[in-house]
Amino acid sequence: MAEFTLPANSIVKTNGQVFTAPEGATNVRTFKIYRYDPDSGENPRVDSYDIDLDDCGPMVLDAMLKIKNEIDSTLAFRRSCREGICGSCAMNIDGGNGLACTTSIADIEGDVVIYPLPHQPIIKDLVSDLTNFYAQYASIEPWLKSDTPAPPDRERLQSPEDREKLDGAYECIMCACCSTSCPSYWWNPERYLGPAALLASYRWLVDSRDDATGERLDELEDPYKLYRCHTIMNCAQVCPKGLNPAKAIAETKRMMVQRRL
Repeated sequence: MAEFTLPANSIVKTNGQVFTAPEGATNVRTFKIYRYDPDSGENPRVDSYDIDLDDCGPMVLDAMLKIKNEIDSTLAFRRSCREGICGSCAMNIDGGNGLACTTSIADIEGDVVIYPLPHQPIIKDLVSDLTNFYAQYASIEPWLKSDTPAPPDRERLQSPEDREKLDGAYECIMCACCSTSCPSYWWNPERYLGPAALLASYRWLVDSRDDATGERLDELEDPYKLYRCHTIMNCAQVCPKGLNPAKAIAETKRMMVQRRL
């Protein structure tokens, strides 16, 4: 899977369309946004949009919505909650993966450069195809497996200490920022599960209410699914929720070793 799945020998043209700010605007920032429509047969390009920040919200997503609504309705990107909860607006901003809705324009120096998530097939513009990403998440079977039926009159209980073990794992919003920033995932996207799926797997491995720990570890016993992690730590650096998938992966490897002792 090639980066952005561009056609062979294609290049990203920097001399795309230029949209200037209204006359008289004094607080202007330029947004350089990757544009690519595979159905058009044209090479990708980077379009430039000059935005009057005095007439725009503070976040990158605010500027993109302004572009979409007022300047260029053909721009394609995902967005939903605007609160850093759904993960829909994940993209590569100023060279790093993040959420457009929680990235402040003021925190970026110079032009705001926006690309889609790296090394994923492109549907259009900033909309990447995450089919493989979600299939890998489904493969770890992210639901409770128990040998006993649920109590008829209450929830399955666990101690505060056991509940605390889930902190740092259950908060993942599946935005794909971590996996698409991981070189190991770029190199082996079909076989290495990636930080997001492995963090989700760990969440169930340490859940005291789950009875399928051995089964889940057996499924990860593979040269690629788990062990392609080389602790590069890009995943922890870009996670918009401040999680550390690399730590969860290391703990999973430790569990693999301990059960052999």
